Amino acid sequence: MRAGTIAIAGRPNVGKSTLLNRILGEKIAIVSPRPQTTRTRILGVWNGPGVQAAFFDTPGIHRAEGALNRRMVEVALSTLREVDAVLLLVEAGTGPEGRVEVGEATRFAIEQVARSGARAVLGINKMDRAPRQSLLPVIAAYKDLHAWAEIVPVSARTGENVDKLLAALAAHLPEAEAPLFPPDVLTDQAERQLAAEYIREQVMLLTRQEIPYAAAVEIEGFDESEREEGPHGLLRIDALLVVEREGQKGIVIGKKGELLKKIGTAARQGMERLFGCKVFLSLRVKVDERWSERPEALGRYLP
Repeated sequence: MRAGTIAIAGRPNVGKSTLLNRILGEKIAIVSPRPQTTRTRILGVWNGPGVQAAFFDTPGIHRAEGALNRRMVEVALSTLREVDAVLLLVEAGTGPEGRVEVGEATRFAIEQVARSGARAVLGINKMDRAPRQSLLPVIAAYKDLHAWAEIVPVSARTGENVDKLLAALAAHLPEAEAPLFPPDVLTDQAERQLAAEYIREQVMLLTRQEIPYAAAVEIEGFDESEREEGPHGLLRIDALLVVEREGQKGIVIGKKGELLKKIGTAARQGMERLFGCKVFLSLRVKVDERWSERPEALGRYLP
């Protein structure tokens, strides 16, 4: 069999988390339209006939400013150096008159993949949003920018060509005598961490401007004493939504607490689908001044 590790890399907001969720058939990585939603690397294990691939969804690669963004990028770059293969995602599509412009941010990501020395497959994502005739110019624009092992157009949103992408990646994994993980392992994320991410996802979706990037979530309590499978089990979660300024706290809470309730309700519903039981979620808001600039706070709030 073949078994190995694959980093899903690319600039922010190219669909890395959406692709991981599509491959696994489970939502273990949160998704939003905002760039830099993923803050750490997320393991997802996929098993196919004679192959096991351990995928790492990584934060978007970009020229980072600020302690939080620098930490995110370092997580992505360190992952590139540790894996057997890299899947670099870019977006399908052409500009005026069919021209393909490879932006500086994408070139920077390609440069980092080249520096890692890992075998790399190029995935051209969002093919469902581009006319088929535009794919050939996109492939032509990228094929000479790196010694790609293969180039595969794909749609993370619809699942089109994901099977071909998996086959291409599997062919470049090392031979192995046994899988890296037991067959029932899907991710290394603890349920507490997944709960925190589900809350943060709703902040990303329901707030604007600087709020999504100033928010972190800490799980203070995770009581499973009444938990059982099915509709009668209950999981009690106490969570702290952390922001950086008093003004942000008021925005997140909203008029008469309406926005905080909306965030909590949507997060709870997602957790119930994921955990397979009822969830009681207690959600409070706390101000921790400039937490995203302080190393000790980053270590506390980032998984």
